[in-house]
Amino acid sequence: MKKIIINLFLFILILMVSLIVILSTIGLETNKFNKFISKKVSQSKNIDLNLDTIKFKIDLKDLSLFLETQNPQIKYRDVYVPIQNAKLYIDFLSLLKSNPKIIKTNLILKELDITQLKKLSIIIKPSNLKSLLNNKIKQGKLISEIDIYLNEQGLLKDFIIKGKVGDLEIKFLKDLSLVETKFSFFADKNDILIKNIFGNIEGINISDGDIKLNLENGIKLTSNFNSKIDYDERLLEKHTKYFSEYKIIERIKSLKAVLNNNLSIDFDSTYKVKDYNYNISGQLEKGRLDFLKPISNNYIKEQIKEIYFSDLKIRSTFSPNNISFNGEGKYSLNNLDFLKMNLESYQRNDILNLKLDFDYNKDFELIPINYKKSKDTIANLVLDLEKKRDFIKINSLYYEEGNNLIKINDFKIKNNNFFSFKKIEVKTNNNNFFIKSGKKIFVKGKKFDASNLSKFLSKQSGENKLKKINKYIEIDFTNVTVPMSEKLQNFKLIGEIKNGKFVKISSKGDFGGNNYLDISMKKDENSEKKYFEIYSDLTRPLLSEYSFFNGLSGGKLNFTSTIDNTSSISKLKIEDFKVINAPGVIKLLSLADLGGLADLAAGEGLSFDLLLIEFEKNKNFLKLNEILALGPSISVLMEGYQEENGLTSLRGTLVPAKTINKMISKIPVIGNIVIPKDVGEGLFGISFKMKGPKDQIKTTINPIRTLTPRFIQKIIDKNKAAK
Repeated sequence: MKKIIINLFLFILILMVSLIVILSTIGLETNKFNKFISKKVSQSKNIDLNLDTIKFKIDLKDLSLFLETQNPQIKYRDVYVPIQNAKLYIDFLSLLKSNPKIIKTNLILKELDITQLKKLSIIIKPSNLKSLLNNKIKQGKLISEIDIYLNEQGLLKDFIIKGKVGDLEIKFLKDLSLVETKFSFFADKNDILIKNIFGNIEGINISDGDIKLNLENGIKLTSNFNSKIDYDERLLEKHTKYFSEYKIIERIKSLKAVLNNNLSIDFDSTYKVKDYNYNISGQLEKGRLDFLKPISNNYIKEQIKEIYFSDLKIRSTFSPNNISFNGEGKYSLNNLDFLKMNLESYQRNDILNLKLDFDYNKDFELIPINYKKSKDTIANLVLDLEKKRDFIKINSLYYEEGNNLIKINDFKIKNNNFFSFKKIEVKTNNNNFFIKSGKKIFVKGKKFDASNLSKFLSKQSGENKLKKINKYIEIDFTNVTVPMSEKLQNFKLIGEIKNGKFVKISSKGDFGGNNYLDISMKKDENSEKKYFEIYSDLTRPLLSEYSFFNGLSGGKLNFTSTIDNTSSISKLKIEDFKVINAPGVIKLLSLADLGGLADLAAGEGLSFDLLLIEFEKNKNFLKLNEILALGPSISVLMEGYQEENGLTSLRGTLVPAKTINKMISKIPVIGNIVIPKDVGEGLFGISFKMKGPKDQIKTTINPIRTLTPRFIQKIIDKNKAAK
């Protein structure tokens, strides 16, 4: 009996094992469920199902029963769905109750190419995905598997779609396509995951990419991928039209980089972007950026047309309100000499923070302090600034080149006008001083090179960039280098600045050898007029930048001016001076056939007792009311004007001294009018005109036999003063 029981048990066990093996492998063919499946399917609209052979199987992994069929004929909305294998998982308890329920469906689709996929597009939602499939995707192959989960009522509970895409080509724009693309994907009711993305957009290779879409509340997209970029000028010019809104991209002429990209985008239910964040990191191996306009100004003589980058490590973030960029590597302005650079930029809304640290090997010049950097040296500039709309704050600027150092702290500019600063420090071969700004501006130093200061000021436009300055000022320099290599010692100035202009000055300096410089300015409290005066025992340092005075040597200078808001009336007086080797004077004397005087002017020089210039300036128009030069050899009386464009016009009379002396000895004085006694005695002089733009002035002369009473009166007044 015992043996029978054991054999029976073994038989049942073998039978069960055999049944399990059969059910888990080849299965049992049956048509019992054909009607059941067709009935279930018929409950869904627009679906036609034609089943062939069904096998009853068991899934040992999930310990569940399922029905399997190969190549079922399924049509959805009259579109054939190419299914290779279908499995329907049955609830075991419901099977015992003769009311089987499907809890899961597994569909394995045949490999599809793009043409087959487009036929299925009519059943695809949303419409923008359908449009992408029909209009943008040109080729590709799809392998996919779908799991559909049903609830107790037989309604959709969840689903899982997974598969692979290969040989994909998407044409984004007319001549821009994503090709040779492949990836795997996984999707359920709430998420879509695309992994192992590889592809190529002309000039850009994409690798190791992934995309995740979360569909629970709107759509949230996150992506990470590597990109290798190799763009030359041809490709960039071809694709520049797609980035017309970004002018800087139009200036990129070559780009080679290896980058890691991280992207996140939040969409609302209407697919409108709510937020985004894009991070880039990697290395820019080489690149070239052309400037829209060559950089050239008073500080840099050689034009900078482009900039090259090499081995630049970059990190960048883009979001709706923030843009940041960090770059550390090398740059060059000629593609030969690569120098260190470090850039940090952060922009939030309309506020920009910029930190820059770079070496520089081109020429650089600061005319106001007579500093020149040659090409043979390397300078370093460290800059930290903030910008908000029209307001710029330079937190710090540090410039160093050998022993030359310039430091600026808390320098502010508003609406392109200087606003305020805290401290400026200058130490160069020719300068050693600092400028502090507090309740007043204080300037102090051991030396200051002002050789080119007047040249710099003469080139400035009429716009007042300092109109926000309203402070008292005090200046104290031990040594000042002025034009013509003259030295001014112990220069001190006390003054007041209003709206960027001096309204009060009291200043004194020592040229040495009992020669002094005095400057003063006072303002009439009852009007807008200012009274300005300069006295100097040396003339050349003050007149070196005015070509009219070329060749003037010696003498003492006194300048007075009455200034209001729009005009000025001035008088310049120089006594006891010489004119040596002045091209304009020599030319005039030669044309007048005064060869001896011309030789004298080119050699030892022509001596003059007095030069008196009276002029008015209204905006940019200069009217020369009178220019009188009296000397033992020659005298000149002129008048004229100079326009804003530099056009100069002068006319006057030149008379040798022997003619004047002969004339004065023969004429009486009647009241205030001087009349020649014998008009026909042959009085001799030269009438001349000088007109033209700067450096192109033409001179014409005519001999004259009479002199104006005004000219003669000036000579007599001068002789009276001499007695």
